[in-house]
Amino acid sequence: MRTNTANKHHQLFLTKLFLVLILCVGIFIFSAYYMNHKGTKTIGVISDIYMHNMSEESALHFSSTIKLRFSQLETLIISSDMRRYNQHHLETLLAENARSYGFESLAFYTSDGRFETIYGDLTPKCPDSFLNALDNGEKRIDAALDSHGNNQVLIGLPSTALQKRNPRYIALVGGLSKDYISNTLSLDILDSPVYSYIIRQDGTFPIKTDDSSHADYFEQLYAELPDDAEALVTDIRAALTGTQHYSAVVATHGERRHLHCTKLAYSDWFLIVNMPYTSLDQEISRLNHSWLYMEVGGCIIIIAALFWVFGAYLQEMKKKVVELNRLSQEAVYASKAKSEFLSNMSHDIRTPMNAITGMTAIAIANLDNRQKVENCLKKISLSSKHLLGLINDVLDMSKIESGKMTLSVEQISLREVIDGIVSILQPQFHTKSQNFNVIIRDISAETICCDSVRLTQILLNLLGNSVKFTPEGGSIQLSLYEETSPKGEPFIRIHILVEDNGIGMTKDFQEKIFDSFTRADSRRVHKIEGSGLGMAITKYIVDAMGGSIEVKSELGNGTCFHVTLDLEKAQINEADMALPGSRVLLVDDDPQLCETTIAALSSMGIDADWTLDADSALLMLRSQSENQQEYDLILLDWKLPETDGVTLTREIRKRLTHQIPILLTSAYDWNEIADEAKAAGVTGFIAKPLFRSTLYYGLKPYLLPEHADAALKTEQKSQSDLSGKRILLAEDNDLNWEIASELLSELGLELDWAENGQICLEKFAGSAPGFYDAILMDLRMPVMTGLEASMAIRALEHPDALSIPIIAMTADAFAEDIQNCLNSGMNAHIAKPIDLDEMTKLLEKYL
Repeated sequence: MRTNTANKHHQLFLTKLFLVLILCVGIFIFSAYYMNHKGTKTIGVISDIYMHNMSEESALHFSSTIKLRFSQLETLIISSDMRRYNQHHLETLLAENARSYGFESLAFYTSDGRFETIYGDLTPKCPDSFLNALDNGEKRIDAALDSHGNNQVLIGLPSTALQKRNPRYIALVGGLSKDYISNTLSLDILDSPVYSYIIRQDGTFPIKTDDSSHADYFEQLYAELPDDAEALVTDIRAALTGTQHYSAVVATHGERRHLHCTKLAYSDWFLIVNMPYTSLDQEISRLNHSWLYMEVGGCIIIIAALFWVFGAYLQEMKKKVVELNRLSQEAVYASKAKSEFLSNMSHDIRTPMNAITGMTAIAIANLDNRQKVENCLKKISLSSKHLLGLINDVLDMSKIESGKMTLSVEQISLREVIDGIVSILQPQFHTKSQNFNVIIRDISAETICCDSVRLTQILLNLLGNSVKFTPEGGSIQLSLYEETSPKGEPFIRIHILVEDNGIGMTKDFQEKIFDSFTRADSRRVHKIEGSGLGMAITKYIVDAMGGSIEVKSELGNGTCFHVTLDLEKAQINEADMALPGSRVLLVDDDPQLCETTIAALSSMGIDADWTLDADSALLMLRSQSENQQEYDLILLDWKLPETDGVTLTREIRKRLTHQIPILLTSAYDWNEIADEAKAAGVTGFIAKPLFRSTLYYGLKPYLLPEHADAALKTEQKSQSDLSGKRILLAEDNDLNWEIASELLSELGLELDWAENGQICLEKFAGSAPGFYDAILMDLRMPVMTGLEASMAIRALEHPDALSIPIIAMTADAFAEDIQNCLNSGMNAHIAKPIDLDEMTKLLEKYL
């Protein structure tokens, strides 16, 4: 019975399979004949599209060539500096450059409709449309006859630079031979002859591209197509009048050809292109037959495959596909999460880690140089703080990507932020021998309200990007300037520009540079480290701060990032920065920096002069000395053209008898040349960027010596008097206890150590009233956590249980961690690593 049932199922299976095969064969045969018939009809449409594209390519090539000529004329005007040279020198320079571009003649077109020839035979009889276009400020090309009756092509470029030079000059006109246009249109498309003509609306040839004896193109059509010319000419005239594209297939001398008419830019010309049609028709027909043969073969293969897979294997394959899809999706998610974490760590932490390791190595190598070690430790401290902020970003990446990133707004100093950035990145600039400069222009409010960590992260990401993609010896510039904010008086708009002359990027990549994990897919960057996450994070931060970021770049010519932020001005009374009655000489090779610095000095009441090179500086010093009007101070840039500030200082000391203060300015670390500079006669150093406050506090000790001691005392930090205060510190890590003990002991505090929360509770419970002044509590400890210990202390009947300050000192630094500390009865929270200044402020507040 089971055998009969199995046979029936088998026969039924074979019957269904046979019917399916017959159905498949029928469908394939029907579709083959149907598509063959349909393909035959669409050959004409495909051919028309193909021919249309080919003719458009000819017109595009012509247009691109003319645009190149316009750009060459514009380059002549820009490179010749119209106001700098006299007329003769200007015309000589223009003629020399124009000949190098292949222009046979060159002339100025004046407002009275005349041509002032610079060289060549350029006294043409021009069409009115050409001259009217130039009068209206439009770029124009046209053909004209010169004084000998020869055809030439005129390229006319109106220019405001010419008008500034001489109001009579409207445009610069260059002449080319007609052979230039003929050669431009002689394209070889698919090894087939292409016939190109340039005509006007009336059919006349402004330039003949062949040896035809006909007076105009319409006359030529009547000669070639005596039967069909009338209708064709009528259609072409209508298309030319409406400046429309025109396309038609015509038969001439037994051959079908495609005719296309296109309007040419910058002229009243039209390009007529004739291309062969029958050869393409034959190729498409062959392709159609090949497709038919392949379809029949494919039908046979598919039928064979159906025979093997039809039936029992179908369900099994479906299960495998479902399982594979599930595994593939899980692998994608896992890979993305892993790549996101590793890429972020690699990209963002590498920069401050480089500064920390580099400064540590320098400090170890110079243990006997206290000043250099202190300088390295300051930079390590700055980099460590930034590294801590980056680690928080990595751990909080989900908040950034979900748009829940929060900003910590506080009063910050732009000067301190930029100084920190320069300190962190100096080792990288030094390693690649890159020229780094900072330009500060019109910054009136140096103290603003902003998230300093986020602002620092923006600058480090942009500058770090420039360092990576700028070759050794390249230039990088950070510029800041201020303008009125549209948000109103309490705000200012800060513009931040990071420019370099590195490898640049393509226009396509510029559109996706701010996408996560995006890098340029090019051999030029394969050896450059980076994850492609830095720019995405920068965009998130800028957006969260209500700002905007733009990028401009050209492949091989560098990149410029432009960040715009509207920031609130801090409500503080800035010191009155005035140093009247002083005369200062500034020597720097950057004119823009000189102008902004002189403006800042003038606002303080300082009479300042500036120059760009050493020779001019020496001449100015000698002149002022002879007139008995010596300068009170000299500001020298460390790196000057053809010399340096140290060498110039030696020369100044040789020539001047009086000891004028000389200060060296630089955006680089000058510790390596400090001894040499002082031996040469340098009085002191000022770090770029030159903010107004930087200049004031840097110059004040030298221009107002009576305030030098007071200024020095003001700059020194006053140490808080916390001597005698006893602190109970709950910390389970020996190294953390050692660090905290050393740091807090410097404040005069007496510390008592509890190895976990339970010991802390017992020591406090057994202490006399008033014995401990405060408790510093770690959170993650064995036996009893900090939260449990805090709640237990508050529940004691000890007289100080409710009043003693308990401050959380932990590496758990998220918002929810802080809230948990406060809920457990603690008074405040401070994150590890310990910031001694912040800890001092907290202890002063509660003690």
